Amino acid sequence: MEPVKKHVEEWRPQLYDVIQSKVDELEMLGYERVTHDEVWNCLLHKVWRKNKETTLFQVVQDVLHMSDRIFMSFLTVQVQQQDEELLQQIEALSQWEKEHTEAE
Repeated sequence: MEPVKKHVEEWRPQLYDVIQSKVDELEMLGYERVTHDEVWNCLLHKVWRKNKETTLFQVVQDVLHMSDRIFMSFLTVQVQQQDEELLQQIEALSQWEKEHTEAE
C-alpha cells in the first residue's frame, strides 16, 4: 500500500505537537517569541516551496529536521520585505503630501 500524499496544508491540524517541538527547540537556541505560524510559514516558503504534496511522515520529518539557519534566513527575508514595504508606503505618503501641498 502506497503512503497517502496530501497538500501540506491538509496535514497541518495533525502537526500541532510537532510544530510546538520545533518552536521549543528554536526558543532554546535563543529565538525569542517564536510562533507556530512563523515556523509553518518558514516551512512553506523554504522547505516545501517546490513540492507541497507529500506524505505525513515526510512532513513530520521536514519539521523536525528544519535547521535554525533556515529559520534565520526566513526571518531575515521577512524583515527585508517589511522594510521595503514600509519604504514604499513612506514614499507614497510623501508623494501624496507633495501633490496636495502644491495644489494649495
